[in-house]
Amino acid sequence: MLIRGAESGGEGMRKNVILLISFALVVTVPLIALGSAIDVLEKSPRHHEWVSVKHGDREVQSFVAYPEVSEKALAVIIIHENRGLTDWVRTVADRIAAAGYIAIAPDLLSGAGPGGGKTSDFPDSDAAREAIYKLTPEQVTSDLNAVADYVTGLPAASGKLAVAGFCWGGSTTFRFATERKGLAASFVFYGTGPQEAAGYGKIKAPVYGFYGGDDARVNKTIPMSADEMKKAGKTYEPVTYDGAGHAFMRLGEEENPKDANKKAMEEGWKRWLGLLGKL
Repeated sequence: MLIRGAESGGEGMRKNVILLISFALVVTVPLIALGSAIDVLEKSPRHHEWVSVKHGDREVQSFVAYPEVSEKALAVIIIHENRGLTDWVRTVADRIAAAGYIAIAPDLLSGAGPGGGKTSDFPDSDAAREAIYKLTPEQVTSDLNAVADYVTGLPAASGKLAVAGFCWGGSTTFRFATERKGLAASFVFYGTGPQEAAGYGKIKAPVYGFYGGDDARVNKTIPMSADEMKKAGKTYEPVTYDGAGHAFMRLGEEENPKDANKKAMEEGWKRWLGLLGKL
């Protein structure tokens, strides 16, 4: 297990430029502490839209944020926490778009809300959390595959795809890596790996982990993931941020955050954008 800060570098002048721009965006893109999530999204110069991704008898409501670039872009699926597609997750998508990538954040509670609604239709976040643990892995995977097909097929997309998720979404990201072929990379934020050893052998793309030092429940699963990925000859690079708790990427942006959470959030963004710049 590694304990360190940001990674940097890249191959070629173009990737170095992208990397430097991405690092700068960590500072220039407004954080939630500077205003509500809605304010951040309303002030964003980037184009956002809601789309309905249909497959079979399901429709997955998804938030898409487009970058302001001249070339076709890498797409990134953002998988939400266990309380559904919140405004904070949408700001994450906007920030990824600010770095030059197409971001799509599917609401995996689509159809599960009151009256067949989505996350925003639940009376509170606790109700959304209860509903999310009733979702079947099969439905989640089929939803994500449909979203992946949709976003990589956009005219503005390069066809290359990465996936990232937080908390429940982090674990889902790790599991989706065992199901989806052709991923460029998976970014697991404080999520657990597959419980069955056989799943690791199905992973093709590198997996990068982001963990809080004070998150024993999740961290106790890292050694198994590291061992199984090594046995399978796969790339798994976990980084643990000392003193940070679970959900530090969100908590580090709140007003008056714990110092360790703020530091981990900042270093997590630098590392994430740096790795995306190398894809």
